[in-house]
Amino acid sequence: MNRTLLEVRGLRKSFGALLASDDVDLEILEGETHAIIGPNGAGKTTLISQLAGNLLPDRGRVRFAGEDITALSAPARARRGFARSFQITSIYPDFTALENVMLAVQAHAGSSFRFWRPAREEASLRSPASAILEEVGLSGRGDVLAANLAHGEQRALEIATALATRPRLLLLDEPVAGMGVEETQRMIALLSSLKGGKTLILVEHDMDAVFSLADRISVLVYGRIIATGRPEEIRANSEVRRAYLGEEVAA
Repeated sequence: MNRTLLEVRGLRKSFGALLASDDVDLEILEGETHAIIGPNGAGKTTLISQLAGNLLPDRGRVRFAGEDITALSAPARARRGFARSFQITSIYPDFTALENVMLAVQAHAGSSFRFWRPAREEASLRSPASAILEEVGLSGRGDVLAANLAHGEQRALEIATALATRPRLLLLDEPVAGMGVEETQRMIALLSSLKGGKTLILVEHDMDAVFSLADRISVLVYGRIIATGRPEEIRANSEVRRAYLGEEVAA
């Protein structure tokens, strides 16, 4: 049985009178793809920001690989193996796809960007970056400026830059947002190829993507997790259907 990689207990976060995280308990197993779903305003982005360290909780604990990381910053968590993609693509548009990944490889190695110009030709950066581009389906697009890539390619590039940091846990915030049908299917295929080899937390509105990818699903409503289970268990859960899924699953 897979061991627990990330454990959250009693996580609470308020913004004035708004309780965005209401005593959240969550357990992520190593190697699993765990989806977090819920309606708009459920607190999904607040929760994932607390997991990544971009936002500190008012109370509660977060443990990663047995270590209490509640008070650690996002960079400190990244050094321990966290990587996050955002709803809005965060890449360098004026660099090529290959250069974006090379920058991530260089950052993971702890090198200074002051030496980027001579470093951009180094085989020690180019070789792993090229391999990662191939892994995400962008092997023929390395010399294209990131700004000129299609939206789906930009999202794949963002995942490539995350993979370049060799994460133990990859937090994906709406990876198929804004994609058409074909781009969505390509992204689902890409994420499927990562299953098992990486631990993934997937925050997503697209139910086809969620039910195609997730080993387990947690449902967040008004800041509280109301159910966690395998996809078939979540589909059959009457409370979940009333609170969120409704006819979207029944159709």
